[in-house]
Amino acid sequence: MEDLLNSQPTRFATVMQDPARYRVQIIYTQIDRDADNVPAFSSYHFRVNPDEYFYPASTVKLPTALLALEKINGLAIPGLTRDTTMLTGAASDWQTAAVTDLTSPTGLPSVGHYVRKILLVSDNDAFNRLYEFLGQKPLNESMLAKGFRNTRIFHRLEVPRNATENAKTNPVSFVDGNKTLYSQDAAVSDTDYAHDEPILLGRAEMVDGQRLERPKDFSVNNVFALQDIHDVMKTLIFPESVPREQRFNLTEDDYRFVYRNMSAYPGESGIPQYADADRYPDGYVKFFMYGGSATSIPDNIRIFNKPGDAYGFLTDCAYIVDLENGVEFLLAATIYTNENETFNDDNYEYDEIALPFLRDLGQAIYEIELTRDRLQAPDLSRFR
Repeated sequence: MEDLLNSQPTRFATVMQDPARYRVQIIYTQIDRDADNVPAFSSYHFRVNPDEYFYPASTVKLPTALLALEKINGLAIPGLTRDTTMLTGAASDWQTAAVTDLTSPTGLPSVGHYVRKILLVSDNDAFNRLYEFLGQKPLNESMLAKGFRNTRIFHRLEVPRNATENAKTNPVSFVDGNKTLYSQDAAVSDTDYAHDEPILLGRAEMVDGQRLERPKDFSVNNVFALQDIHDVMKTLIFPESVPREQRFNLTEDDYRFVYRNMSAYPGESGIPQYADADRYPDGYVKFFMYGGSATSIPDNIRIFNKPGDAYGFLTDCAYIVDLENGVEFLLAATIYTNENETFNDDNYEYDEIALPFLRDLGQAIYEIELTRDRLQAPDLSRFR
């Protein structure tokens, strides 16, 4: 990986002058199939270190969405599916209820539609509602039980909540018309998921419009190490390749549902609110190869991914396929761009450095894959 990055200075010279400053981490996994289409994996790493913190931002939405689908299946209640109306209540004055969803075909919220919104446009409220459905402690215990040991998801996104509030999750009920199929009370987690020691980054932080000359402490923020992010994607795309206890309990229809919405462009969703191509171009949330803003992507390319960006950290993890040329690979990477070392000032070098880096990284790996010899052409029909 290091040789590749150093061999293309027009793409990577800026970052490679000081990759530690940009806190770059990369995992690239080649996939080779045998005659029965069974995949084998060869991974290459650059600066991957679970102890070098990066803020995972929206990448935490993917395992949360998968665990929400898993929970629906685990309840095994007749008539209760991912499309059943899900009503979120409020048990405290700071909690908010959710009983409608104007982007839903029915006008009503559901686990399935929240998952769609997460995969299509990385909707924050959709994540928060699934976080509340799962509960803080069950979510984290499930991830630990599956072997993801460098993951802690313990706060909502976008809405300011303290540790005590994030430990409390709303009451939720699932209804079919006037009939309640399942309900769960508000819950309180009894586990403190914050890091034991401070994680101090930067020199200053903007809080309520005031600049505070101090590092920001990320010990109270979510953790999702790059290897865990990569392995969640591998588990989702290739469930048969990992131990059974690591897999998510999804039906075959769930897999099709997730693959379809993860690889779709907002304009393909049929949701009118996502039809604005200026706001939601094809490349929206597709950081690898297309930089998050490409107006169109070739028909033969599909990117199954979940990115995240906040506080100057930009992260993406993807399974990328070229259906015409028989190309497939896994790629995960994170980069940090915050030149003035100030958080919450909205002054990050995403457009100048981070997005071009992830775009070019995806393109460089894709170029390798186009010319790489394979003993067997992959059958990618599962992902069409």
